[in-house]
Amino acid sequence: MSAVRILIADDHGLLRRGLRAVLAEYPHLVIEAEAEDGRTAVELAARLKPDIAILDVSMPELNGLDAARAIASASPATRVLVLTAHDSEQLVREVLKAGARGYLLKSDAAGELVPAIEALLADRPYFTSTVAQVVLAGFLKGGEADGAAEPGATLSPREREIVQLLAEGRSSKEIARTLSIAVATADTHRANIMRKMGFESVSDVVRYAIKNKMIDP
Repeated sequence: MSAVRILIADDHGLLRRGLRAVLAEYPHLVIEAEAEDGRTAVELAARLKPDIAILDVSMPELNGLDAARAIASASPATRVLVLTAHDSEQLVREVLKAGARGYLLKSDAAGELVPAIEALLADRPYFTSTVAQVVLAGFLKGGEADGAAEPGATLSPREREIVQLLAEGRSSKEIARTLSIAVATADTHRANIMRKMGFESVSDVVRYAIKNKMIDP
């Protein structure tokens, strides 16, 4: 059986060790790289082109949803499996829109991680059983309401990055260094975001980031 190359991205070392322990029983599932934040995960995926990328939703610097979007662009053949503690219908929709095709609750990882990987390799979507019930319930209720706003729909990918960094307490200088842009450009983005979203303070930015699963509360 040919090797399946896997990238794991989660900011909790304990969880990464747990995933390694699960996959260690399957010699053909090879962990090629690990990342502690979403930005590093995207860089590794672009360079290594892994078969599977396992991403946490809430990660420093770049959350799992935006990382999934970037990986889908940088390495289209990489199948993305999102691993999270959240089981909301809205988040499932956001995960699918971001390009991921697998959604696994952390509480189910021990028993369902390998079946999820196998499903994605066979080009089949995979939802942990609890999440599948949530999605089905939403479908039976009629799905997403017409005109329902998508979280962050009015923000560009760059602005979403800056919102997360602001919510993490980064200064304009730190944001500029992280994104390789000028400090003045970072300040301009910040001002545009505050105006566009109606934010009056960084506290509003933090609340928005928490609500949209960019950062953990």
